Amino acid sequence: MPTSNPRVNVVVEKPLYEMMRELAASEGVSLSTLARDLIREAIELREDVALAAFADERTKSFDRKKALSHEETWE
Repeated sequence: MPTSNPRVNVVVEKPLYEMMRELAASEGVSLSTLARDLIREAIELREDVALAAFADERTKSFDRKKALSHEETWE
């Protein structure tokens, strides 16, 4: 059955392919599904790193004297 989802062709080294094949088999999923899930996880990890860096920058500039209290925030 054809799919309307975009496709990506990826070339990997033999050891990586074998590891992916074993993971897919142990999880009972196709190589394509495993690759999609691994890519999704990698993107989420990069997003987490970027958000953590953003939070660190905001923490450095935080001034408690200028901050709103809980009550002021929810008025």
